[in-house]
Amino acid sequence: MAEFVQGFELLVRLQPCVSLFGSARTASDHPDYELTIRIARNLSDAGFTVITGGGPGIMEAGNRGAHEGASPSVGLNINLPREQKSNLFQDVSLRFRHFFSRKVMFVKYASAYVVMPGGFGTLDEFVEILTLIQTGKSRPIPIVLVGTEFWSGLIDWFKRALLARGAIREQDLALFSMTDDPQAVLDIIFDHYADRGLGPSPAEAKVMQEL
Repeated sequence: MAEFVQGFELLVRLQPCVSLFGSARTASDHPDYELTIRIARNLSDAGFTVITGGGPGIMEAGNRGAHEGASPSVGLNINLPREQKSNLFQDVSLRFRHFFSRKVMFVKYASAYVVMPGGFGTLDEFVEILTLIQTGKSRPIPIVLVGTEFWSGLIDWFKRALLARGAIREQDLALFSMTDDPQAVLDIIFDHYADRGLGPSPAEAKVMQEL
């Protein structure tokens, strides 16, 4: 409960936010690392608080780019036996013991999700937000997959296996976008909110209260 209270009290003051995900194992000399810095810097300069898991790899790159920009860089750190070493580019740092409370924080105040290449944890966050939006438990927000070569195989499988079997609907494939262009990430987000504010509508706010 303390983790929920602390997260809610802090993050509500830092909106609008974008939650950014990706592999903790990505090396700092990998092209995805530099690409993530650029994307996070663009988001930060555009007025978005950037939230990552606070660890190394893509998370570090996201916090680094945001830290270099105009808006806060937030890390939602968690105690893990491997991989989770807090990076040094967090303006605001929270620490969690439990995945479930941490995952709520990624969703509750996010105006968008940006998903870089990653492993099981990244896939977990991607599929969870798809499920929450598909089932009406969360408001629709832009979900941007970055890296067409990396993600195309999974999306093809969605179509070939899930859609063909009737496990998802055609319109579910429109819940996310895919790009390789850092500027397109911003464009997709702002296009989604072109005729409205970044915050939730009254109806969406009610939905988010029950998340």
